Amino acid sequence: MATLSDSPLRRDEVLIRKIEKFLRETNMAWTKFGRLAVHDPRFVGDLRNGRTPRAETAERAERFMADYRETAGAR
Repeated sequence: MATLSDSPLRRDEVLIRKIEKFLRETNMAWTKFGRLAVHDPRFVGDLRNGRTPRAETAERAERFMADYRETAGAR
């Protein structure tokens, strides 16, 4: 099984791709995602502009997406 560290993409590139897919699937505004996931409405915009998030921040974003999908699937 491939892990993030095995990917030819950097971890932040993998994260922004996951977030972009999540935003398309949920029709959520990028500022809302940032505010809800990591308490920073500029988070996604900053990632798009090359920001590299701390590991803890990336984990919070990943956890938010998983929890959101789980909650949405329970409806």
